[in-house]
Amino acid sequence: MVQNTGAADPSVVEQRVEEVWRDVLGMPEGGQHLTFFELHGQSISAVRIVGRLEDELGVTVDFGLLFEDPDLATFTKAVVALTT
Repeated sequence: MVQNTGAADPSVVEQRVEEVWRDVLGMPEGGQHLTFFELHGQSISAVRIVGRLEDELGVTVDFGLLFEDPDLATFTKAVVALTT
């Protein structure tokens, strides 16, 4: 579940989500297809991603979304859809 706190530019949201994902999970170049768990995501990683997205974008993302093991594109799409 994601709560929307106001419409945001989708390209800005996409960029921020990717930056947070890369930073927290240490995604290598060309690793966009790797999923949360393939990047060794754990509970603490989920907390960090969700917390940063809330701080930086004002959007509240349910931790469960990450535990569905999305790749970057799938996760980004879900966050963007919930911020517009």
